[in-house]
Amino acid sequence: MFGQKKGVIDKVFPEGSHFLIPGLQSVIQMDVRTAPQVLTTVSPTKDMQNVNLTLRILYRPDIRKLPTLYENLNLNYADRILPFSTEVLKTVVAKYNADQLLTLRDKVSLEVRENLEERCKDFNVLLDDVSITHLTFSPEFARAIEDKQVAEQAMEKAKFLVMKAEQEQLRTIINGQAEAAAAALVSNAIRDHGRGLIEVRRIEAAQEIASSLAKSKAGVTYIPNAQMLLNVQGPGRG
Repeated sequence: MFGQKKGVIDKVFPEGSHFLIPGLQSVIQMDVRTAPQVLTTVSPTKDMQNVNLTLRILYRPDIRKLPTLYENLNLNYADRILPFSTEVLKTVVAKYNADQLLTLRDKVSLEVRENLEERCKDFNVLLDDVSITHLTFSPEFARAIEDKQVAEQAMEKAKFLVMKAEQEQLRTIINGQAEAAAAALVSNAIRDHGRGLIEVRRIEAAQEIASSLAKSKAGVTYIPNAQMLLNVQGPGRG
């Protein structure tokens, strides 16, 4: 509220009906809702690469300090204090290399926000959000980054293929050692206990074969003692 004698009254009146003296007092309305501000700039990085940046700021006035804010900066306070945000952004970006801006984007945004909050607090303006919404490099540098990523992926693929070949070689060696150990066990068993185990395994195999043939072909019979297969023809078969 503004008074003809006292000027800006150091009191904030919320929405609703209030008493005022006609001709001596007038209402100063200020929007306290969160509003967006979008700023674009070109900034050099630590390794001297130019980067195109777009910064989005969501701001609102500190309701408790509205009289002071109006008295110092008037209603268009945002147009007076937010443009310096680009200088803050450039200062932060200059601390990082170009590739770091891509991998540490959230960290850069947070650092920009913290610096802006300190500056805006002096002007009684609060920030709800600060984020880098657009970040691009020159076509040449973007192509160099892409080539670097492709080379790194090719290197990782080569490492994987080498590791795979080493694992295959190791598996072959282990399988060979296992087969040699198994053959040695069989050889030792035959030397120490004779060929009885082999005969038992041969008989078991013959029985399995005979059982399979008997199920699939009529007239085939296995005689255990003789260890023979007989093709017995039924009536009517000749």
